[in-house]
Amino acid sequence: MAFGRTSNVESSPGKAPLLGSFPLDHDGECKAFIKEYIKCLKENKNNNGLCRQFSKAYLQCRMDNGLMDRDDMKNLGFADLNRRDTERK
Repeated sequence: MAFGRTSNVESSPGKAPLLGSFPLDHDGECKAFIKEYIKCLKENKNNNGLCRQFSKAYLQCRMDNGLMDRDDMKNLGFADLNRRDTERK
């Protein structure tokens, strides 16, 4: 007897995770970046637009530590921050 499904239904093969699904940071490798982001949010009354550099740094940390696939920051919504970084140099 199969619990939770009818006995005549075969199980389907597993699917790859959806885009945006990623492993949890069990070892806390990027915890400092999260803390800085939360601190920024508190200081700016939860206006995340003023804290984007911290979310960018967090995503960069995740990519550097293999917690998410590498991608260009412009594809992750940070094209304007990349532009500002190159203008400062």
